[in-house]
Amino acid sequence: MHREFIDKLEANPVIAAIKDDEGLEHAIASDCEIIFILYGDVCSIPRIVQKIKDADKVAMVHLDLIAGLNNTKDISVDFIKNNTVADGIITTKGNLIGRAKELGLYSVLRYFVIDSMALVNIEKQDRHGISQPDVIEILPGIVLPKIIKRVKSVSRVPVLAGGLISDRDDVMNALNNGVLAVSTTNEKVWQL
Repeated sequence: MHREFIDKLEANPVIAAIKDDEGLEHAIASDCEIIFILYGDVCSIPRIVQKIKDADKVAMVHLDLIAGLNNTKDISVDFIKNNTVADGIITTKGNLIGRAKELGLYSVLRYFVIDSMALVNIEKQDRHGISQPDVIEILPGIVLPKIIKRVKSVSRVPVLAGGLISDRDDVMNALNNGVLAVSTTNEKVWQL
């Protein structure tokens, strides 16, 4: 686990998630220190990451959403390491976490908690201890407190919440129930 990444998340519990160049500019101008990049392609991602790093912020690339990198191959992680100055990756593909760790990148493993099978998958990933990410992120972020507590009880790594976070109440609900930080594309929430 990258302790410095966890410390940064603890100090900055609202993460700006961006889905276009306009959001990129707003996130750079915001107080958010960590930015999740949810758009781009193999040609534009180095530029997007560089703008974030020039603003002295943490740049996390969601591989699954980057055209040309959205596969299950380690080469996608290698591309990020060798062709950008990104701090880490986000993915729903557990097999990419190990490669990110080998290369010294921060890692976020995303889970869509839509049914009991998702909870079982979180537990399996943690129990086997294979390629543990630095943090897991559960979506949607407005899940019930008992679901957050269940995820935390089976995870050995800190938990983030993302998706559908739209106001202060959503942020506080997640944080008060043990989530380390929240990610959101809602720019109003970035200002909290």
